[in-house]
Amino acid sequence: MKRIVLALAALSILAAPMAAQAQPGYGNQEEYRHHHRHQDQRSKFHKPAPKPYWVKGKQVPAWQRKHVVRDYHRYGLKRPGRGQEWVRVDDSYLLINVASGIIAGIIAGR
Repeated sequence: MKRIVLALAALSILAAPMAAQAQPGYGNQEEYRHHHRHQDQRSKFHKPAPKPYWVKGKQVPAWQRKHVVRDYHRYGLKRPGRGQEWVRVDDSYLLINVASGIIAGIIAGR
């Protein structure tokens, strides 16, 4: 019985370095740092671009006020008040003040 236990202990001690060598890894720290540095740089370029976040009271830039919606009934929008107009930006409809570009209402696109 002692021989079996000693044989198993010796076998486990001899097998441990072989198992460590069989695992995939990097040869040195420089390879490890190089791999992870490039992984971080790749992830910076693959992030989706953030969408603009519209809130009431925020001003819409002049270059985004070009797509005025004249047939607002077609899109299920209410008639704009005096001095207001509907503008389509991305997939949202914004009710803005014509003079200042301040948002008075927001409807998500359909």
